[in-house]
Amino acid sequence: MRQKTFVRSNWGVLGSMFPFLWPKDNPKFRIRVLISFVALIIAKVSAVATPLFMIWSVDSLAIDGVNETSASIIGMGSLSLVVCYGFMRLFSVGFNQLRDGVFTIVGQRALRNMAIKTFSHIHALPLQFHISRKTGALSRVIERGVKGVDFLLRFLIFSIVPLILELIFVTILLLIRYDWIYVLIVFVTIFFYTWFTFWVTNIRVRIRERMNRSDNDANQKAIDSLLNFETVKFFNAEKREIERYDSSMAGFEKASIQTNISLAYLNFGQSVLMTAGLVGVMILAANGVSSGLLTVGEFVGINAIMLQLLMPLNFLGTVYREIRQALTDMADMFRILDQPLMI
Repeated sequence: MRQKTFVRSNWGVLGSMFPFLWPKDNPKFRIRVLISFVALIIAKVSAVATPLFMIWSVDSLAIDGVNETSASIIGMGSLSLVVCYGFMRLFSVGFNQLRDGVFTIVGQRALRNMAIKTFSHIHALPLQFHISRKTGALSRVIERGVKGVDFLLRFLIFSIVPLILELIFVTILLLIRYDWIYVLIVFVTIFFYTWFTFWVTNIRVRIRERMNRSDNDANQKAIDSLLNFETVKFFNAEKREIERYDSSMAGFEKASIQTNISLAYLNFGQSVLMTAGLVGVMILAANGVSSGLLTVGEFVGINAIMLQLLMPLNFLGTVYREIRQALTDMADMFRILDQPLMI
């Protein structure tokens, strides 16, 4: 039941961002959002098309048994395909940068409007609310909330959404050119990769929380002891203070070790799953080449497609953890916005 509430609140937070990203009173910004989305689609289509030109280039160079004139024509064709391959890579990068450049104005204005709305809302809250809350805490809530929005805009829109689009385009490509078994291996690999990443990341988040608590506790004890240096000396309590500080540092040490070990476990597990999926697809492609169903260029191209699709997943654990933290920080800010105003 707790998990359902968590997911529902996250969707509510994400929904609260939409009016800032799609302002009804500013059609220019909505046009920018549409242009950014079109640029994103073109960038992903170019990225998926890039391995196709690699396939055609390799196949054009692998033709044997032709005369000198045919070889010259094939050579010119191969050169053109290599140039097209370069253009596809350039289009992929260029339209990604165009998307970022066009959308950054919308994103920064959304951050500004959200911060202003929160700041104005706090000023309109009744005196009782301000008496019961610390000013420094309110300032931190706004700061963390706005940073959370900034992170979601950069990673959710510029990383997760492009990855989903690329997965859709790769699926269509594999179904059209090859066989459904390739798509099955890709989806099984991504499913287990995502499940393993989220599972280990949730464990690491809890370890990280313990580490932060131990660090805060050690820092608090050190500052309190130093601020009350005269009292500590008067009661000859140096040894006791050192033992208290060491106790907190021991907890920090243990949690830090667990964090590093879990990170190594996460990285190795991700590599195992990614390699298993890649090898599975390459075995199918190798069998296809041996049986004459696929060309050598297609074997190389399938490898490029898989690497292009799977490599961005390396950051999935970090992105997931940071998105969770960003949603938590944003939820704190929106709770303030939900506070009733003065009558």
